[in-house]
Amino acid sequence: MPAMPGSRFAPAQSTSQRILFVSTSLTLCLALFAFGLQWKGGDLVDSARLGKLAGDNSRLPGVQQDSLNSPLSGRFGTNSDCAKIQPPHIGMFPHYIGWQYAIQKHSSKIAITSSTSAGLEQILPWLYYHRTIGVTHFFLFVEGKAASLNSTSVLEAIPGVKIIHRTKELEEKQAKSRIWNETWLSGFFFKPCNYELFVKQSLNMEMAIVFAREVGIDWIIHLDTDELMHPAGAPEYSLQRLLNDVAPDVDMVVFPNYEAAIEREDIEEPFSEVTMFKKNYDHVTKETYFGLYREATRGNPNYFLTYGNGKAAARMQDNLRPNGAHRWHNYAKTPNEIKFEEAAVLHYTYTKFSDLTSRRDRCHCKPTKEDVKRCFMLDFDRAAFIIASTASQEEMKRWYREHVVWTDKELNLKLMRKGLLTRLYIPQAIVQGLQESGVFSNAVQAGQARLEKSLQQENAALKRASSVKVDTKSTALGGDTRSTEASEVKGANIVAAMPPRASPGLEVLRSEILKKSAGSL
Repeated sequence: MPAMPGSRFAPAQSTSQRILFVSTSLTLCLALFAFGLQWKGGDLVDSARLGKLAGDNSRLPGVQQDSLNSPLSGRFGTNSDCAKIQPPHIGMFPHYIGWQYAIQKHSSKIAITSSTSAGLEQILPWLYYHRTIGVTHFFLFVEGKAASLNSTSVLEAIPGVKIIHRTKELEEKQAKSRIWNETWLSGFFFKPCNYELFVKQSLNMEMAIVFAREVGIDWIIHLDTDELMHPAGAPEYSLQRLLNDVAPDVDMVVFPNYEAAIEREDIEEPFSEVTMFKKNYDHVTKETYFGLYREATRGNPNYFLTYGNGKAAARMQDNLRPNGAHRWHNYAKTPNEIKFEEAAVLHYTYTKFSDLTSRRDRCHCKPTKEDVKRCFMLDFDRAAFIIASTASQEEMKRWYREHVVWTDKELNLKLMRKGLLTRLYIPQAIVQGLQESGVFSNAVQAGQARLEKSLQQENAALKRASSVKVDTKSTALGGDTRSTEASEVKGANIVAAMPPRASPGLEVLRSEILKKSAGSL
């Protein structure tokens, strides 16, 4: 019987059908498996769902569970009063279930101390951002807007925040500090404006060491409220994880600073609007830095507008002391110091046009080149003060555009490609996510409710200065403490306080060239 036409292809057709059937079945199984995982909740949750997951342990890294259950929390979507100010979906700031537990299990307790006169619009994003990356405590020395009854009512309601008002009692205690009898800070005494602030910051840091010891802090950082920690290179963008991995014999870690490079002159919320930064000398090659120095400086006195020597975190230990606003030191030894190669401090300096006038208004110096040296340590601050004091509004705006705003897109792209400029989006995403989630507005509402209740109970608006009880027997400002009492430390290693310093200039390159030339002779 003759074979049917095409019968020789039958085995091949059967094999193809089997392969098609298996691949289709496998695809369907995988799809069903994925659907099952998603239906069970999965591991990835965005902040839009946090309110629906009040029963499980999802939360912002760095925010304790009790704070999520508090009035300023965060139980997103559960408060009908906040529904109008919360968007229907927030998908830009994801969180992982169990992330906080992974951080807390072997975590360090980290404190930030700051001296500030800023308003809540600046302090709240700054504070909650740092809670998100793992900071547990804040010692805020407040003046001006920050010391108002409304501001302190909001801030004191946040777990881990301690408010210290600049009262007569505080000044009397700080007047007894051993710092006044030592030489390391004496070069800054009895001078106005930035020098006065520098001394005040150092005295506040000294007191913060005592507070930190009382609550068992592991690491302490001094930071201004226009600065954000940037724990680049750390798992889960966690400052806790970053400091946990520091070797036990290291006493201090330095975070080189990056400076905000604004591209518009109408910035209102720097933390959520600025994404371009100029990198520190320590994080770029020497050839790139000096090769593009003039272009990157753009006619300004230095590479950075303000300081270039970063900030530091100190491990809590006996005899710890401040060494100016940028470093820490120890009365008994020279600290073992390392510098991070990726992590940094982001400095949002002069990001708003109003920064020109606000700095001018708090300093009472004559707008002359000689007199401003009494008030300011850095050249750009001096030039900005003179412009703000002598120029018209239009002249000030023109100067601001020329010296602060990065409008040349070709230059920006060139410096970006060479590595002097960089884009950083994570801080922006965190701050925007917190804002859209209603965290800041909830905090303000909780603070207002707290204030109203207090007023009803006491029938008066009471400052909260009395809430900070400084024990003269346990502070560094008049008592016997391990950190600062001279009688406990013999042969102390006294190093002068580190002021804010400009980044290396071309004179450093010239000096190196001269050294090489001299060595070759």
